Amino acid sequence: MSAVAVNSSGDALGPATRQRLAGFARTLRDNGFKVGIAETGDAFAILTAPEAARPSSLKPALRALFCATHSDWDRFDAIFDAYWQGHGMRQARLLAGSTSPDRAPARQLGTVERLGDFGLPDHVERRKDQGDGPGDGPGKREGASRFANLASTDLRHIADPADIAEAHALAERLARVMRARLVRRERAHPRGQRLDLRRTIHRSISRGGTPLELVRRRRKIRPLRLVLLLDASGSMSLYTAFFVRFLHGVVDAFRESEAFVFHTHLAHVSASLRDRDVSRAVDSLSLMARGIGGGTKIGESLATFNRWHARRVINSRTAVMIVSDGYDTGEPALLGEEMKRLHRRCRRIIWLNPLIGWRDYSPQARGMQAALPYIDLFAPAHNLESLAALEPYLARI
Repeated sequence: MSAVAVNSSGDALGPATRQRLAGFARTLRDNGFKVGIAETGDAFAILTAPEAARPSSLKPALRALFCATHSDWDRFDAIFDAYWQGHGMRQARLLAGSTSPDRAPARQLGTVERLGDFGLPDHVERRKDQGDGPGDGPGKREGASRFANLASTDLRHIADPADIAEAHALAERLARVMRARLVRRERAHPRGQRLDLRRTIHRSISRGGTPLELVRRRRKIRPLRLVLLLDASGSMSLYTAFFVRFLHGVVDAFRESEAFVFHTHLAHVSASLRDRDVSRAVDSLSLMARGIGGGTKIGESLATFNRWHARRVINSRTAVMIVSDGYDTGEPALLGEEMKRLHRRCRRIIWLNPLIGWRDYSPQARGMQAALPYIDLFAPAHNLESLAALEPYLARI
């Protein structure tokens, strides 16, 4: 579906419906469904159709859109009824993203405003639904479990030591789950052995629902290589400890991975992060990345990476993931030039910026402005949910 088509379908929906549907997509994703940005956009298009006003028509349409396997098909009705109609709320509380049972399902299934917050794959994304005040923390959604509350809370608002430790553990577990799912993922292929029912249905929409073209899939052969560069400067101090644990999980789970930490200079930290003892790995990393918490010279750090490491760690299946707020004390022109060189080498550049999750954020920093033209995905990274949302995107690379 084109960006024009998706945006025009969102012009009929209101913010309450958009938020409600995004929560449903997140609930399905947390329960093992392969739901990404493209599927969410198609769901918005379905909600704008006149038939969506009838629940008897809406459920089968969303089932056909979101269910890719027989297991998904068997579980969909129970999750749909729990989320939208409040049936079986005892089980619904186990579903991440569920809302309180006393909140009625969205009434404006046929009335909506814009879809702009959700965007399209390979486009700049911004999430404005996350507030930047302490009131957005755990306990706000009565129907969600403690895990779901912790996953949706901005990391800078987690103050309890027990919650901080649990968030760190969840970050490492998330990296391992992402690895397991990406290895099992299949891709569309004309000579694949299995029928991809969901993509076949997607392509049949433009032909009046007649499946004239069958989409097949087969398992990916070459694993995705991840190269992560973490900004450990002072402006990122509220998030650094969390992302160090995430890096440890990624390097431990992804055999095809490399990790770097940068601030005023770049440090290669993969060797220390492969230590199974997290505390010892973090202590070793701190010694290697001396000066951690200081200023930021992103351009110079990328220049070091491009000159001394890129040829060794990057291949045609590499996604480079930069975690930074974009505040650079160096020259923006240098950052832009090094981003251009990096973009020519790798398959995708993903820039995760925790500030995108803050209300009314826009990338006005000079360094961020210089880097944006070479970024394939610009996404939030302020909580566990935003990291989990990366999996569908990585699976399509």
